[in-house]
Amino acid sequence: MGDPKYPRKAWRKPKRPLNYELKMEELQTLGTFGLRTKRELWKAHTELSRVRQQARSLLALTQKVRDEKEPILLKSLARIGLIPNDATLDDVLNLKPTDLLARRLQTIVSNKLGFKTPYQARQAVIHGHIMVGDRKIDIPSYTVTVAEEDSVQFTPKSKIPEMLEKNKAKEPKVEAAPTEGEEPKVEAAPTEGEEPKVEAAPTEGEEPKVEAAKEDKPSTD
Repeated sequence: MGDPKYPRKAWRKPKRPLNYELKMEELQTLGTFGLRTKRELWKAHTELSRVRQQARSLLALTQKVRDEKEPILLKSLARIGLIPNDATLDDVLNLKPTDLLARRLQTIVSNKLGFKTPYQARQAVIHGHIMVGDRKIDIPSYTVTVAEEDSVQFTPKSKIPEMLEKNKAKEPKVEAAPTEGEEPKVEAAPTEGEEPKVEAAPTEGEEPKVEAAKEDKPSTD
């Protein structure tokens, strides 16, 4: 049977895991993309560092060898939507971990199918409510290609679309905030000698109570 094959680690810890700024940045990324643990974030960092290493090694080759191997790397990255079709190696070196996390199935489901949070999208993926084409996929970290992005949908037996529509119908309507250059509507204050408007109507034989307007007192300086 031969020697057993032990899998290689797919992630590496940061050199300074207790750095305060690094911890705050990691927590913000975890909440933005709905990651379960920091290990998922470290996997993205490790995979991106591997891609950058390939790009740097291509820059050190001769032009003839580079023309043969460079299109292979660029085509594989453009296939999963990390770079455009006309990108160069400089664009590969400028990639960030968030670019790789944005191509996860969990993130695309959250943005496309109307979930409020990425954690709701993660639950839908894990419990088998999501299909990519004709396949049911329950892996939140699945990398969606550009060709598969339009085929992400709910399974036919899923009841989540009905639940999302009911929740949208129950949401209260919020008035739109005033845009730039538009002043908010404010009721004008009563001027001197003008009685303020009173909402309550006076009853029979009773005069309305109206507060007298305050006059400006002269300064005693």
